[in-house]
Amino acid sequence: MTLLHAWIDITAGWRDAFCQERTAVRAIRQGLGSLVCLGRRTITRILWASGRQLEPWQAEYHLFGRASWDPQALFQPIVQEALPLCKGRLVGVAMDDTKVHKTGRCIAQAFYQRDPMSPAFHANLILGLRFLQASLLVPLHKTGPFSCRALPIRFEESSPVKRPGKRDGEDAWNEYRRQRKTHNLSTHAVAMMRGLRATLDDAGARAKVLVMALDGSFCNRTVFGAPRERTELIARTRKDAVLCLRAPKGTQRFYAKEKFTPEGVRQDPSIPWKTVKILYGGKRRKVRYKDLHEVYWQGGARRLALRLFVVAPTPYRKRKSSKRYYRQPAYLLCTDLVHGARDLLQIYFDRWQIEVNHREEKDTLGVGQAQLWNPTAVPKQPPLAVAAYSALLLAALKVFGPQRSTVYAPLPRWRKKATRPSCLDLIALLRKEMDEHPEIIEPLGIITSRTRMADAAAA
Repeated sequence: MTLLHAWIDITAGWRDAFCQERTAVRAIRQGLGSLVCLGRRTITRILWASGRQLEPWQAEYHLFGRASWDPQALFQPIVQEALPLCKGRLVGVAMDDTKVHKTGRCIAQAFYQRDPMSPAFHANLILGLRFLQASLLVPLHKTGPFSCRALPIRFEESSPVKRPGKRDGEDAWNEYRRQRKTHNLSTHAVAMMRGLRATLDDAGARAKVLVMALDGSFCNRTVFGAPRERTELIARTRKDAVLCLRAPKGTQRFYAKEKFTPEGVRQDPSIPWKTVKILYGGKRRKVRYKDLHEVYWQGGARRLALRLFVVAPTPYRKRKSSKRYYRQPAYLLCTDLVHGARDLLQIYFDRWQIEVNHREEKDTLGVGQAQLWNPTAVPKQPPLAVAAYSALLLAALKVFGPQRSTVYAPLPRWRKKATRPSCLDLIALLRKEMDEHPEIIEPLGIITSRTRMADAAAA
């Protein structure tokens, strides 16, 4: 089976998200075009790369502005196909938000926000959209010395509540303060976790436990205080978070009077360090950590018993002959008091793969470059492109496995150490197969070639 065959088989499950067959075919065609298109991923270039530059184009835009379909339903077949690769009882999912640059002033969901790439001493602002993404962490390390591969399974637009103007009355400001408490990034994350739990149940994984690996921005009262079912959290916390133990029996107090911080636990010599092997950086390495059970975060999780992990700074060298440097220690709060530390820490170490997704989605695939301003269309096109990208990663795992084989184009001399295919490797192979096997994509109405793709990039 070729990579193109596998991608089409996975995206065939998209048809359940649409009411009409022609709308589903149009979505699959645009998803494939967003992958193989050259240059900026605008709708017109995607059409040109598919050989449809002479066809009526209005329906291609109506796919997002008028057709009624849920963009998150495109990830259901990906979860269904990827679950057999997730061995064990725990299913790790990384969640984080990302920003997409926009320049149009008529986009209702766009707002000015802090640029995460700005220097620490000078915060810059950008105009753009904010999306909340969840990626399934496929534990390839359980089958061999392979790094984890993250497959996006959610990509939802999460813009904040619009701030009223200076001339608006007090009622408008009161309504704004009320909505800001119920419509923010944390409440959106809680709703997404519940949706992911339902998605796993529909895929036949009711017996598995969902473990959400979160960044420090989600370590708050809203997320930790929300009711959860077969869902555990592991999130980075502040080093000066105020924690405590349970008060001794026989007293009326629940929290002990003695308070401590994660940094204090790290420096406490009475708490021994433990060692576990975690796969990161291409090999299994020893990681030193401290594990403290049944701690309480009075200001955040209330009376929910937590587990504190303190991970020692990991050493590294910039080159073999340089001196040894150390990264910052990690302080993690976890709601799981049952499973082993190795499995939970491995999930959090794999969380960085979602950052790889963000880089490939924006730099390689140009997610967010489509020029749409309709409030209904803006939240739909980026999830379609991300779902096509996720299906591509999953198709490569199913056909060729996690390693980089000879089926891909030879690497240049400066990339001899690559052990797994990159997103560009997969896209180059996909373009090659589309050129060699046009009969596969003919039912989608795609007539393309390498010359046509180059012409589309120059248009």
